[in-house]
Amino acid sequence: MTHTNDVRKFLSSRRAGITPEEAGLPAYGGNRRVAGLRREEVAMLAGMSIDYYIRLERGNLSGASDSVLEALARALKLDDAETAHLFDLARAATASPRVRRKRSPHTVRPNVQRVIDAITTAPAWVRNDRGDVLAANALGRALYLDMMAEVAAPPNSARFTFLNPKAREFFIDWERAADDVVAVLRSTAGKNPYDKDLTDLVGELSTRSEEFRTRWARHDVKYHRTGRKRLHHPIVGDLDLSYEAMELPADPGLRINVYTADPNTPSEDALKVLASWAATQRETTEASVKENI
Repeated sequence: MTHTNDVRKFLSSRRAGITPEEAGLPAYGGNRRVAGLRREEVAMLAGMSIDYYIRLERGNLSGASDSVLEALARALKLDDAETAHLFDLARAATASPRVRRKRSPHTVRPNVQRVIDAITTAPAWVRNDRGDVLAANALGRALYLDMMAEVAAPPNSARFTFLNPKAREFFIDWERAADDVVAVLRSTAGKNPYDKDLTDLVGELSTRSEEFRTRWARHDVKYHRTGRKRLHHPIVGDLDLSYEAMELPADPGLRINVYTADPNTPSEDALKVLASWAATQRETTEASVKENI
């Protein structure tokens, strides 16, 4: 990943995705050679010179003021996640070497583990910005059974999605799940493009998965704060769950993910069955350990 190329491709891809009509400009018939807006049109909409916009789109965001970035976001009709990504790219352009060496957290505090262990009726786990699962409660481990069983540690949601064939069975809408995980990684790369762990992960996935490479090249970004997941679990079958991702202010870069089922639904019943199965597995393991002592 190179910062200049990321800026250039992000801005050019957003420009290409907007038609003149969507931007409130008059249509010019069939004589346009670009699908989206021209550079001069973006510059006009943002209230800047064409030369300055070209400089920005070539990857030089250094020194761009907040007002310039806000005008550019309006001209390109960026959503909240895309606007935040643009600001992250601008901050990264002027970050000091010390800030650039920041790495994703690799551990969780014992108190955080106790918090998720106290959640007994819903799957919960803690992940960092690059999708490493650093801690989980019993039901969380049971829900993501195949991912938690992977040899590589810690388990990683992006690696599981693209490199483990079982993911296509687990995620009922695998295409959407794949889009989401790449968009979240893109957002993370904007915040910290010099994170070696993230760079290594992207390099590994780009080398081993064409599906990942195609999505990474789109430069799509999104927030992953709340939504629904439709899963097919190998033990309890289909699940339709809501999720909430909650940031940990004391641990920047870490989030607690909690999944719940709507009351009085088959998914709620299935989660109860899964919790019972997980408890039985744990008791069997503990009994086996005692026998071998």
